[in-house]
Amino acid sequence: MAATMKSSVAVEDVNVTFEDQQKINKFARNTNRMTELKNEILERRKTLQNLQDASDDLMLFDDNSLFIPYQIGDVFINHSQDETQEMLESAKETLEQEVQDLEKQVSAIQQVLSDLKVQLYAKFGNNINLEADES
Repeated sequence: MAATMKSSVAVEDVNVTFEDQQKINKFARNTNRMTELKNEILERRKTLQNLQDASDDLMLFDDNSLFIPYQIGDVFINHSQDETQEMLESAKETLEQEVQDLEKQVSAIQQVLSDLKVQLYAKFGNNINLEADES
């Protein structure tokens, strides 16, 4: 009889309300969105590094009379070394701003997730797992 009492005490019957389900769904959507944003940040940082490498390589040229092909969309347009350098700097500034904006979005989502975790763990305790798998 003691064994049956222990098992009934260990299993809590927690009702999931509509509001709870909405919070769980919001948590899942925000987790997915944060993953997408982090991937975008990684891609933009790689592009930013490529632009920095191109800018560094461009500085090594001694001949200013060379025209450098610069890709705009699907087309390559020849520019002088100075014009190309200016375009690279402009593209880098734009990407840096985009990365900062994406990082702000990730930070805001992390705050929302943190608030939702507190609320959901308060109600469900160990019956809910909101931690991301690190596999």
